[in-house]
Amino acid sequence: MSRDGITGLVVLATSLVFFALTLELKDSPLVPIGPGFYPRIILGVTAALAAILVVTDWFSKRERSAAERFNYGLVTVMFATFGLYVGALPYLGFRIATLIYVAAANAILAPPRGAKAWIRITLVAVVTTVLTYYVFEHYLTVLLPRGRWTDF
Repeated sequence: MSRDGITGLVVLATSLVFFALTLELKDSPLVPIGPGFYPRIILGVTAALAAILVVTDWFSKRERSAAERFNYGLVTVMFATFGLYVGALPYLGFRIATLIYVAAANAILAPPRGAKAWIRITLVAVVTTVLTYYVFEHYLTVLLPRGRWTDF
């Protein structure tokens, strides 16, 4: 089993433990959806994806290249980018910070080579930001951070 399979097992076990802990949360008679509803959805999806990763890794026979096995630099850059995103949220607000983060993450993971790639990055960032904003703000009624600098 490769590192992907081991990581999948760890994520699967952790998701199942946390899922079991959400079953102990007490429901309120005043609210139709209890406090464990959304965490159970997220943890269930995470556990399912981890199980898929374990199964595909188990049945995978191909040899992984050195680039696939040892790309710790990219992982570090992505964690740093996410850290900057989280740090920028209170100042720029959800919409602007998310737009910049998604565009930067796309550019880091697939460096653009030409105008067509920059258009793709821009479209992905705009669509992701708008859809996420409307789903959370209007459908789920979750208040997202507004920026101190932008009030947006």
